[in-house]
Amino acid sequence: MSHKVRIALDAMGGDHGAAVVLAGADLSLTRHPDTSFILVGDEAVIGPLLANRPALRAASRVVHTDVAIKMDEKPSQALRHGRWRSSMWLAIDAVKKGEADVAVSAGNTGALMAMAKFHLRMMPGVSRPAIACLWPTLRGESIVLDVGASIGADVQHLVQLAIMGSAMASVVFDLERPTVGLLNVGVEEVKGLEEIRAASQVLRGTACGHMDFKGFVEGDDIGAGTVDVVVTEGFTGNIALKTAEGTAKQLASYLKSAMSRTLAAKIGYLFARQAFKTLKDKMDPRKVNGGVFLGLNGVVIKSHGGTDAEGFAAAVDLGYDMARYELLAKIGRTLGQSAAPAAAGEVAS
Repeated sequence: MSHKVRIALDAMGGDHGAAVVLAGADLSLTRHPDTSFILVGDEAVIGPLLANRPALRAASRVVHTDVAIKMDEKPSQALRHGRWRSSMWLAIDAVKKGEADVAVSAGNTGALMAMAKFHLRMMPGVSRPAIACLWPTLRGESIVLDVGASIGADVQHLVQLAIMGSAMASVVFDLERPTVGLLNVGVEEVKGLEEIRAASQVLRGTACGHMDFKGFVEGDDIGAGTVDVVVTEGFTGNIALKTAEGTAKQLASYLKSAMSRTLAAKIGYLFARQAFKTLKDKMDPRKVNGGVFLGLNGVVIKSHGGTDAEGFAAAVDLGYDMARYELLAKIGRTLGQSAAPAAAGEVAS
């Protein structure tokens, strides 16, 4: 990709709206000056926020709309009243029309997925979309998918998730053959649901030069970073994600309580506060931010709704990488390479 990376932002999405979106975009622009933005939202709100950000103003154009999707709207309601005119729809529409390479929104997840799937449609060879997220681990980061796009998965969908996840890992982590594991209740081949066991057989029998399939992984392997890509269906993935977020908040609360309990603890905290800040940032789901909608004819990034400017900037950075290093083309190639062997393996299983 030789031109600037063009990113469309839903400036009215999320808990904090344009204030966080523009601040995050400004931060991301300092890291990626070859970015241009389409800011979709209310000009009366966006204008004053741009006034104090000359670099962002110069790199952006505003598309006005005063229609925003509420965070608690059902996807069907959002489609009915937000199609063609909401900030969320128009950001996606910019990708559809080729005016942007990626859309980023901190808005309602269900509405964003419904609009993106309806407007962009599915890639050839992909039955359902998936949400892939970056997960902090003891080794660095891994990719986990699906974390909530759809519930349940047959063999074909699990294989597609592995293919798309490995393509994303090759872009994000710059790996030639990312390691991939299927989340299961045990590592033994006899354990787990029939669909998961069958998917493992297909992946083992598929000559995938783009991934290194490691078999089954368990829940504790996610945080350990045992593999680069963890594959699961959306129901289990979403529970794992929310459990991890809740555990992080619980541990942070325990630490805060322990550090304020005695004078010695308070003094100790003063000496170790930088280390605790690093730990807090590692554990904060708003900081490791950005879910990628995979399987669509376009790149859409979902930011955490309650994130701050740094967190939103992380989501924009992720969108930049997905566009700059041509994630869609990579997925298309890997799907094409894997289609025939995977089909043969599925029949054999």
